[in-house]
Amino acid sequence: MKRYKQSEIEEIATILKNDGVISVPTDTVYGICARINSSKAYNNLVKVKNRPSTKSFPVLCKDLEQIKSIANVDKKALKLIKAFMPGPLTLVLNKRPEAFSYINNAGARETDEVAVRMIPSKFLNELIDKVGSPLFLTSANKSGMDVCRSLDEIEEECPTLDGMVMGDVSFGEASTIVDLTLGDIKIQRQGPIKEDEIIKVLKI
Repeated sequence: MKRYKQSEIEEIATILKNDGVISVPTDTVYGICARINSSKAYNNLVKVKNRPSTKSFPVLCKDLEQIKSIANVDKKALKLIKAFMPGPLTLVLNKRPEAFSYINNAGARETDEVAVRMIPSKFLNELIDKVGSPLFLTSANKSGMDVCRSLDEIEEECPTLDGMVMGDVSFGEASTIVDLTLGDIKIQRQGPIKEDEIIKVLKI
């Protein structure tokens, strides 16, 4: 399996635009990604991850406008985005109906949810620009298994990837997950950004 340097971004972007799935370094762990505006790319990601197709993937966005293009951003969400993103925060928001509506659960409920992130990575933000859309981004491992900690582990566990991007990751604490879909905040996973910090921002 080919391992790409981050400087080979044009070739990497072409793989994603052709519905491929690749592994990338992130601010926390290695991830695997695919473009969001293609059902074929999504299905390829489901196969690589070996994950139920009804369970959606987090979405990596470059900026606030991209988040607004796929999710409903209310005042609480806006405060948290401006305070903590890009950074180790994942927000679970109500998905806009027209955003990647091909996913199985789209339309099955009154609202669908989407988890969004922004990462302080020049490479990933440039990759989003070149692909022309946000990216599904999930940890590099089979569903239910431990996160891969090296490119060798990724290649062994996810042999159907279309390539891997080299780079350093921190293997730090996973991001804090905050669910805002019901109006009140719900901490789904504790992480680097603590609940009292979140509450303090929301009270401003």
